[in-house]
Amino acid sequence: MNQKSIIQKIVQHKNQPNLRFALKQKTEQFTDRLFYTLFDIDTPVAENLSTLESQFDGLVDLACWDVNKSCKKVWESYVGKLPKILERLNMDAAATVNCDPASLSIEEVYMAYPGFYAIAIYRLAHELYNEGFPLVPRLMTEYAHRQTGVDINPGAQIGDSFHIDHGTGVVIGETAIIKNHVKIYQGVTLGGLYVAKHLHKTKRHPTIEDNVTIYANATILGGETVIGANSVIGGNAWITASVPPHSTVFHTPEIKIKTLPNV
Repeated sequence: MNQKSIIQKIVQHKNQPNLRFALKQKTEQFTDRLFYTLFDIDTPVAENLSTLESQFDGLVDLACWDVNKSCKKVWESYVGKLPKILERLNMDAAATVNCDPASLSIEEVYMAYPGFYAIAIYRLAHELYNEGFPLVPRLMTEYAHRQTGVDINPGAQIGDSFHIDHGTGVVIGETAIIKNHVKIYQGVTLGGLYVAKHLHKTKRHPTIEDNVTIYANATILGGETVIGANSVIGGNAWITASVPPHSTVFHTPEIKIKTLPNV
């Protein structure tokens, strides 16, 4: 096969007319600037909001494929929500400082905690998700996922003062509901009990009520599964049914230790 034929074959199979990876790159640039605008004390807010609006227009050109939908109006609604998003993120950071004895300062949480970064990008993406803006919210949270190991779908509903400790391996599905003052640790999965395309519009992921703590590597599955308020889910627990409020759930492994004599 000569080079001309190879080129023709490749072009023939490039059959997704809206697949432009520039959208991914521009979304990551937008996400970085948005994060710095909200948190970095040396980043001018007024100047950056103007730049962000321009960057958002570029995302609209790449992502809004429906000619009957005016995505340009999304920015006006979205920018008005940023102060409230920042207020909630400050509550998340404070929750981390209050929960983690290893945190030395609030500044450390903003700059060095992957769990907080993942929550921040989730909250910024979630409002775009609610606006029905296509693809960009998912690209934002996937950008955070790649950097932190924390995978939060932008469709999830998460309440105030949320804390993720360590973070690596955390998965929170699209229809999960997490209420206020919830703490989760590394490796926790809030997932679906079944995987089938026809379940797309159903609640597939669990509900976590107020003041719940979920320890490392616990797996909680199912749209009808509710973890009652003030409960503690121990590490490595596998849960597919609801748990009453004020419960403690734990997994008891069998551990055997064999020590060689005279060693």
